[in-house]
Amino acid sequence: MKVRFDSLVKVLGVAAALACASTASAQSAGQLTAKFGVDQLTPKVESGDISAPALPGTKADVEKDTQPVLILAYGLTDNISLETALGTPYKHKIYGAGAIAGTGQLGTVEALPATLFAQYRFGAPNALFRPFVGIGATYAYFMKERGSARMTAITNPGRGVPTTFSIDNKFTYTAQVGMAFNFHERWFADVTVNKARLRTDVHFSTGQTQHMKLDPVAVVLAVGYKF
Repeated sequence: MKVRFDSLVKVLGVAAALACASTASAQSAGQLTAKFGVDQLTPKVESGDISAPALPGTKADVEKDTQPVLILAYGLTDNISLETALGTPYKHKIYGAGAIAGTGQLGTVEALPATLFAQYRFGAPNALFRPFVGIGATYAYFMKERGSARMTAITNPGRGVPTTFSIDNKFTYTAQVGMAFNFHERWFADVTVNKARLRTDVHFSTGQTQHMKLDPVAVVLAVGYKF
């Protein structure tokens, strides 16, 4: 999946011009909203090589995962809000790529990308459709890294000692675009696309390292309530 943020922003800009034509209630200053949905997190991986003595071109790929999420937002003004999410960690499988493509699963990792967004919501508080954009500070936290026998065979062949690994936690930023549909005075639904800039390093118990560009894209579908 390739997300084109420039096209999405253009679409949201057109929608914003239509946003004032309705009478439904929407998020306004001092209002708290909560929404529950599902979030599909897809890493857009560009893998570096595992350092020697692994073969040149020994790379990795990371599978997407989908988890439930609870998202809370608070309106600072009629157009500016803060948003954050609560949810379970994303569980990603790691596979061989490059020179070791097809070797199977190398390991698993759980990730928790905690983010606080500042958002701008287009249109008036009584808009039926309300596009929004946001920028957020993200702390990507990795946990429960587990290697497989295939990882050991690639990084530490013939030694009989299972390879373990860890991934560096990182502070970064995330861009956001979305659209809310207020179908009731209190209830709404929305779709959101988030993309983070995320580069990190993997450290193996064998002393080897690997640089990873992950840059995950999250697509969230949710239904919410305005308090």
